[in-house]
Amino acid sequence: MSTGASQPLNEAKLHDFVMKSVGEMGAAMNAALIVIGDKLGLYKAMAGAGPMTSAEVAAKTGTSERYVREWLAAQAAGGLVTYDAASGRYTLPPEQAFAMADESSPVFLPGFFQVVAACMKDEPKISEAFRTGKGMGWHEHDTGLFSGTERFFRPNYRAHLVNEWIPALGDTEARLKAGAKVADVGCGLGTSTILMAQAYPKSSFVGTDYHGASIEMAREAAKKAGVADRVKFEVAKAKDYPGSGFDLVAFFDCLHDMGDPEGAARHVLETLSPNGAWMIVEPFAHDKLEDNLNPIGRVYYAASTMLCTPASLSQEVGLALGAQAGEGRLAKILKSAGFKSVRRAAETPFNIVLEARR
Repeated sequence: MSTGASQPLNEAKLHDFVMKSVGEMGAAMNAALIVIGDKLGLYKAMAGAGPMTSAEVAAKTGTSERYVREWLAAQAAGGLVTYDAASGRYTLPPEQAFAMADESSPVFLPGFFQVVAACMKDEPKISEAFRTGKGMGWHEHDTGLFSGTERFFRPNYRAHLVNEWIPALGDTEARLKAGAKVADVGCGLGTSTILMAQAYPKSSFVGTDYHGASIEMAREAAKKAGVADRVKFEVAKAKDYPGSGFDLVAFFDCLHDMGDPEGAARHVLETLSPNGAWMIVEPFAHDKLEDNLNPIGRVYYAASTMLCTPASLSQEVGLALGAQAGEGRLAKILKSAGFKSVRRAAETPFNIVLEARR
């Protein structure tokens, strides 16, 4: 077989690629079904319930049996549920239930599929950005992106922030327990700010984000969590957020989104107390592209193409670091801004945590 050019086709390699692409097709289509299953409570209805028929799932969720039957077949084909042919019943195994139905789980996944759905809706805008080279601000995306991002990051922050990341920052944890002043910059819907406020009741917190709608949701979340007396949320950019003398400044998965990360770093330096620490949580990445060509890197490069790079290009400077900037490039920017000490304080398979000090 030949392409009509000089290079012949290897039929075995072509077959392997086509079959791999079939897997891609199934994953892409099932992303929509995961959003549906999450939105309609189908996974939650099956969690811990044992074997169920499509009629039982439909009755429990108030949905149409015929649609649920087809949905279950797709879930079974993808390995999200199991199917017993003899009884015609489907089961959500405990491992899948932990990831798909338990919002307190450290590996709760449906929020990410909300992000995927938002990206698909925004594809025309990003395609146009490819042509023009212009950016696309976070606020310009489909609104499902905001709640999806919060739901995706929340389990990771809940599992690691207070238990691992803050204790890795030298004397910072002791300061927070005694009563410290904290700024959470680029706080989004406020989850990270609220988690810290709940863990350190003697400290005060201010969360800032340029996106006004997110700040409004963060304020409501703080009231619901009972920490509104110690947490303020304000609309502000990373280069001009108010306040000074902070014992801790935190950036969660946002520095690489900024148009001028060095300018943001200089502002952090100005607002830190003399012995304060800056915690920068970023997507896990190696310094070389070839070392990031793995499943995690694939997710992050895709998200960076649709979200992070356009966000940076929509702002002043538009450095466009991308989600896979890597520790080396990040550290160079922080030191260029005036920080003398930059070290990797902690890491997970999905994040690196840098500590910067004067």
